[in-house]
Amino acid sequence: MLSNPYQKYQQNQVETASPAKLLLMLYNGALRFVKGAREGIREKDMEKANHNIGKAQDIVVELMTSLDMEQGEISRNLYSLYDFVNTRLLEANIKKDENILSEAENILQELRDTWQEASLTDSKEEEN
Repeated sequence: MLSNPYQKYQQNQVETASPAKLLLMLYNGALRFVKGAREGIREKDMEKANHNIGKAQDIVVELMTSLDMEQGEISRNLYSLYDFVNTRLLEANIKKDENILSEAENILQELRDTWQEASLTDSKEEEN
């Protein structure tokens, strides 16, 4: 049982979110953890960097496993992109390299922004 009101709120957000909103939440979470990892590297706090990169990787793996591969080329391309991001996160963690982390972050940001734009377009079309 969740006793923290914020945890209850977060759980409610996830349980009531549309698939599009859930995907945006995953991207935003991954980006938040990458930012935390960057802070850890800058602060020379390797435990913080490792923890945050691991959390970002968990989200990327979730994105990979949730793809419907029967959807064809788009799913295969996204899987390859997620796999690349995951590999770059692993390398950034091993080397504690902000440049590699930035590369993964830029891809996640672009995917998030693209998905956000697509979901806004879908919402406008549903209204008409």
